[in-house]
Amino acid sequence: MTRFILFTILLSSILPLSAKSNPEFQFPPERKLLTAEQIIERYYVDDVDNQKLVQDAIVAMLKSLDPHSSYSDPEETKELTTPLEGNFSGIGIQFNMLNDTLFVIQTTSGGPSEKVGILPGDRILSAGDSIISGVKSPNSRIIKILRGPKGSRIDLKVLRRDTPEPIQFSVTRDDIPIYSIDAAYMADPTTGYIRISRFAEDTDKEFRKAIKELRAKGMKNLIIDLEDNGGGYLNAAHQLASHFLKYDDLVVYTDAPKIGATVYRVEKAGDLQDGKLVILANQYSASASEILAGAVQDNDRGLVVGRRTFGKGLVQRPFPFPDGSMIRLTVSKYYTPSGRCIQKPYQTGDGEDYQKDMLRRYEAGEFSSEDSVHFADSLRFETLRNRRPVYGGGGIMPDRFVPIDTTAYSTYYRDLVAKGILNRYSITYVDNNRNQLKRLYPTEQQFLDKFNVTDEMMDDMVKLGQSDSIKFNREQYDRSLPMMRTIVKAIIGRDLFDTATYFKVVNPVLNPIYREGLLLINDDERYNRLLTQGRR
Repeated sequence: MTRFILFTILLSSILPLSAKSNPEFQFPPERKLLTAEQIIERYYVDDVDNQKLVQDAIVAMLKSLDPHSSYSDPEETKELTTPLEGNFSGIGIQFNMLNDTLFVIQTTSGGPSEKVGILPGDRILSAGDSIISGVKSPNSRIIKILRGPKGSRIDLKVLRRDTPEPIQFSVTRDDIPIYSIDAAYMADPTTGYIRISRFAEDTDKEFRKAIKELRAKGMKNLIIDLEDNGGGYLNAAHQLASHFLKYDDLVVYTDAPKIGATVYRVEKAGDLQDGKLVILANQYSASASEILAGAVQDNDRGLVVGRRTFGKGLVQRPFPFPDGSMIRLTVSKYYTPSGRCIQKPYQTGDGEDYQKDMLRRYEAGEFSSEDSVHFADSLRFETLRNRRPVYGGGGIMPDRFVPIDTTAYSTYYRDLVAKGILNRYSITYVDNNRNQLKRLYPTEQQFLDKFNVTDEMMDDMVKLGQSDSIKFNREQYDRSLPMMRTIVKAIIGRDLFDTATYFKVVNPVLNPIYREGLLLINDDERYNRLLTQGRR
């Protein structure tokens, strides 16, 4: 009883008199939260980190809402926003850590490192006062060291093959673009291919540039690859969809009870209304990717090929704090032009169960059979022009389903990938043979046409795996061999040329969604039948 009286007396210095005397007093939630923090700060037996206490409270509150509302601390906020903002300040290299050594894979064209003479294959030993090579450092630490304010200088010590002594470079950091288009090339004489990895501030600008270049090469039809694209800015999806639609066509609309509805229409007739259009998507295509795919599908402008998309129909608005942290709060739902909300079901506050959705889809056979995907009749809608049936309630169902191909996968291959063997072998191979490879294959096309991964190369890769405790399995090796050869060639090509080279090697051999999309866009009868009649 004495302890209770003591606590009541202490509490009286914080709580208002009305709360102490009236049990029916309505204590405002925001004041209750502040009071709880003050009580803990003043009276808890041990020292308390108030910042962490408040942060944990915010995280707990958001967890009780939907799976996509979240809090990020200043460091996490920077990591989230930098890829979408389109650039950062740094030295302009793509690198890979191999055996505790930082290898320069590529330098940004016209960037700070290229200007001072840093070359692919160089090893960065130190940057400023920080030792890099020979120290087990995560990529996040390396990035922190190499990035910095625009105009700031950093001294690099670089080791170059066939050069006996390290070379000193002084690099002035500058704005480095982050591209959202991984590849843009002609898949055949009349079909362009563009792979988009995210929807960022400059995505539309990059897209316009890519379209101009592809048109100059004879593009009449277009494949847009949104596989594994987790989304980004809604406005970027609106801009891209507008290229393909007519003036005043509906792209997407949002409904928010507290802030009102917003309708996104085509403000100017699209410059790509002619020609066939195919969107490639899979189970990891989400958010803004689904907005673009839904706008194309619902307006009967093109076909979606692949597997049912992720199913994210909630819109988050960022609320930044002065310290750099941020809340991303779900403020509305978005709807495709036919009126579909494609958000998959979730239980409020049960984010853990939400994360298991992909596993449930896989176990139900959704990735391998179209018949395993089921939609309720109550979620049936129709496209706007051709009245094809489409469904809401869980992602965008493609017009042409493509099952996942696992025939070449094996436990042996999985173990090689898990330990980075294919990547490590390919990077080392290029490092040891760069000059000869450049001499034999001066152009990308010559590399694509003539370079082959030999049996001797694969034997060396197997030995590298064995040195890292990966037991060789002949049956599994033979099953995965064509895939491994393709991936090794693709990684070598990416190192010698650019990211697009990787997809030029991999897509025709290992990507069944790409192959089906290319077949479909060149088959007028099938393309038109699906566009007018839908799936049968």
